[in-house]
Amino acid sequence: MAKLIYSAIMSFVNDLERRIGTYLYGRRMYDVMRYWETAPTDAAQPSVTTDYAQIWQAADKIVYSKTLATASTTRTRIEKDFDAQAVRRMKATASHDLSVGGSVLAAQAIRAGLVDELHLFVGPIVVGGGLKALPNHARVKLQLLDERRFAGGVVHLHYGIMT
Repeated sequence: MAKLIYSAIMSFVNDLERRIGTYLYGRRMYDVMRYWETAPTDAAQPSVTTDYAQIWQAADKIVYSKTLATASTTRTRIEKDFDAQAVRRMKATASHDLSVGGSVLAAQAIRAGLVDELHLFVGPIVVGGGLKALPNHARVKLQLLDERRFAGGVVHLHYGIMT
């Protein structure tokens, strides 16, 4: 049953991620995601896993870090500082979507008015800790655009950010 739930969720995620041409990451999120650069893609792996690895490898990555000197993945560049105006220009000329990963970077992008949509996955487990995904004192009006329920109690919520 767990494999079926995983496959259904990952297939859905892959369809969302296919539209992304550039991932914007903070260093810690990049440290987690760089696994996909060398993830096993042999026949023993579920097809949704190898599909995600191919999607991730095909996209450009920008990592915002003051401590990381070089990238360990292809199609990746390092920027010392998050430049909202540069991202705004990139967004205006991009032929594919941009995705922001990492709570600190996401907070900066939301504060700068760069985020149009939020995709939230809620699972049936409560964890008391971690970094905030939204900046302090942020008031962001959301419009529910879509929702999807998965077996096992996972729910995807797709919100548009209202301006």
